[in-house]
Amino acid sequence: MNRQMSESLSPTLLPPSALVKTSDVDKAEWNFRPLLGIIQRLRFRMILSLLPKRRIGRLLEIGYGSGVFLPELSRRCDNLYGIDPHQRAAGVAHHLRTHRVDAKLFSGSALALPFQDESFDCIVAVSCLEYMEPFSQAATEIRRVMKRDGSLVFVTPGNSPLLDFAHYVLTGCRAQEHYGQRRTSLIPTLLQTFAVQQELRAPRIGSSVVTLYRAMRVGAR
Repeated sequence: MNRQMSESLSPTLLPPSALVKTSDVDKAEWNFRPLLGIIQRLRFRMILSLLPKRRIGRLLEIGYGSGVFLPELSRRCDNLYGIDPHQRAAGVAHHLRTHRVDAKLFSGSALALPFQDESFDCIVAVSCLEYMEPFSQAATEIRRVMKRDGSLVFVTPGNSPLLDFAHYVLTGCRAQEHYGQRRTSLIPTLLQTFAVQQELRAPRIGSSVVTLYRAMRVGAR
């Protein structure tokens, strides 16, 4: 595991009692399971390692789901936004307010973001861009609403038969059924629009290059 990813980067999450189930792919409760939770929360630590060190002005989370990561993101920005295709924004916002998190939530797709050009200093996406096809259209929209000196910080699952088997043992879900070939084409497509500023891969098993998660901070080309 990259040494830059300190164990001290422990994210503040919305507690299980406040989670609203928003879709079949919303597995926020996994963050609180033994062992599986450690693996799930690794994604958030990777994101936190890659976020700009300065305080962020306007931040958008794409695919916020039940809002589990929004309490931590709210600590790092002045204005927090979220967008997700589900229709339960009001319920999620209610639970966020009870935990003193103010976020402007929208129902919509990354393929047609309802925001003006150059609206955000930073855009975050946790294990969701791999669902947003066509990837080229999502990349174009994200670039449009990102400020010229802004950044996109995202994490996406790796593609390994060994790790897919471990995922099935822990969750009972087959990764290949969820992703198909999308994991292999997402990053190459994004990098046609964005330039890599920093990248993390985790974990490293011995000398192997087996990657559970791959995270990047990218900016406009």
